[in-house]
Amino acid sequence: MRGAAALALCGLAASAAAVPLVAPQAVTDDRGRTIELPRNPQRIVSLLPSLTESVCALQMCDRLVGVDRYSNWPASVRKLPVLGGGIDPNIEAVVAMKPDVVLLSRAARVADRLEALGLQVVVVEVNSQQGVHKALARLARLLGVPEAEAEKVWREINAGVDAAAQSVPASAKNARVYFEVNRGPYAAGPQSFIGETLARLGVRNVVPPELGPFPRLSPEFLLRANPDVIMMGSRSMQVASSYPGWERLAAVKHQRVCVFAQDEADIIVRPGPRMAEAARLMARCLAATLGSAK
Repeated sequence: MRGAAALALCGLAASAAAVPLVAPQAVTDDRGRTIELPRNPQRIVSLLPSLTESVCALQMCDRLVGVDRYSNWPASVRKLPVLGGGIDPNIEAVVAMKPDVVLLSRAARVADRLEALGLQVVVVEVNSQQGVHKALARLARLLGVPEAEAEKVWREINAGVDAAAQSVPASAKNARVYFEVNRGPYAAGPQSFIGETLARLGVRNVVPPELGPFPRLSPEFLLRANPDVIMMGSRSMQVASSYPGWERLAAVKHQRVCVFAQDEADIIVRPGPRMAEAARLMARCLAATLGSAK
């Protein structure tokens, strides 16, 4: 199923010419600024992986002329010029691409400087599943993609998450789960898009909601929480195994730790078109660790 989904989205990305474009519309970005492109953009710079993937899902991949160093999907974007990081882009390199529009997150903090250099900048912050829905619609309006295309992408994402939830065995329902997003440790709280997916899969998050979407916790927190299942990427695992009391955790004792390869971790931590695939990866973990009994 994972391969089929990837092929489907790659196919969308490769067939931009099949989308009949309409006139771009004015949008208000996450700074509260209103932007309207004078014409359909021919040159797009994206400085956030989730936005890069969203542009491709809207069948505008062939309009991308530069990306940040972490944008690596679909495979075609790996051939594009890398313009620095999402937070620390190379301003000169971005300007040299002569983009019609630059997409970036608020964390970049370079929007004003790019605008001062004459570029059109749109800041898009995505922190929730509903935020992904809104971002797709906003990008469609900005780029001149019919909004029906954005709704189609969203329906497929939403349906995919629902299907993943149905695949979770009853024995895993209400399990207490800890998801580590990055070394620190930084965890996914209930208010994050990852936390929302876990909730839709029918499990409980051990991180209290009052700590925020992605709180930095202490290893001692994990020991006190003692979750039924632990999920994390392979890079986090390199450090996590040395946490104090790691070997005493129930999830460790009963081999209920899911370590995602880097390509899988990329899918899960990016709020965008591959959220359904992320849900399937997490559901597969729950089935593998709790498929018979908790």
